Amino acid sequence: MKKTKKEKTFDAVKMMREIRDKISVETQNMTFEQLKEYINNKLVKGNSKLIGQ
Repeated sequence: MKKTKKEKTFDAVKMMREIRDKISVETQNMTFEQLKEYINNKLVKGNSKLIGQ
């Protein structure tokens, strides 16, 4: 039996790494209080809630 290799149309790992790197650059010199504010602002803009809330 011959296996065929499918070409990916979407790479979730690549996307996750790009997002993580972008967030790291944006938050690298923030204090804890600034980081909390950054996260809260992102949650409000994205209309998201923290897990468990």
